[in-house]
Amino acid sequence: MANIGKLNTLTVMREAEQGLYLDGDNLGDILIPKRYVPEGTAVDDEIEVFIYTDSEDRIIATTEKPYAMVGQFGAMKVVHVNKFGAFLDWGLMKDLFVPFREQKMKMLEGNTYVVFVYLDLDSDRIAGSAKLDQFLDETPPPFEQGEEVEIIIAQKTDLGFKVIINETHWGLIFKNEIFGNIRIGDKRKAYIKNLREDDKIDVSLQKEGYDRIDSVSKTILQKIEDEGGFLALTDKSSPEEISATFGISKKAFKKAIGALYKQRLIELDTHGIRKK
Repeated sequence: MANIGKLNTLTVMREAEQGLYLDGDNLGDILIPKRYVPEGTAVDDEIEVFIYTDSEDRIIATTEKPYAMVGQFGAMKVVHVNKFGAFLDWGLMKDLFVPFREQKMKMLEGNTYVVFVYLDLDSDRIAGSAKLDQFLDETPPPFEQGEEVEIIIAQKTDLGFKVIINETHWGLIFKNEIFGNIRIGDKRKAYIKNLREDDKIDVSLQKEGYDRIDSVSKTILQKIEDEGGFLALTDKSSPEEISATFGISKKAFKKAIGALYKQRLIELDTHGIRKK
């Protein structure tokens, strides 16, 4: 069974001037335009494609992948607004439509928003919604304190940032616990810090135990994470390099990485610092 808005592995049935026709099972024959056909693909081959409807509501296939598929959340930039709603760049030739009724606030061209991608079952059209509450679980959270989770930074609030945890529940990172830059739409690993009696969830970007280290050390850890787990600075780096990166003295830097090393949160080598 083939699904609109998802990745599907389909069999090539026949060639045509405009591309290849794939066996879409319940959806019938589906065209993959020539520009998306991988070189060397032939009849009877299987090919992984994303299925959606084009601007004329025809079901088509592409080897391109959107930033988010049906049933997923994703951050996307508004490229156009008209009297019907907003159109967001979701990585495909056809933009993702978010009607005004699915906007929590009026979307502005050039701004980035987190939306949920859904399929309108009446029209088979894929659309987006910024009214995220309706797509998140309100049941008691199944998480445990200290558990590692995946989050999407969704909304800025007076307290900090609301995040989507494992695409199922809301969580909150308090602003005084953020060290380094985060942006709407960022996807991060995070940790369950507190499960409240009202079922609200506090989230931390640092592992349990990071509260025992000072703010300089937290800043260094966040920078290492932002750099993909490795930072090309050592205790031999010049004071100028350290100051340019963190705005601190070399003495403060060495003290902080010493504390992190003692707590076995980092590894040191001659080329830099690696997060454990």
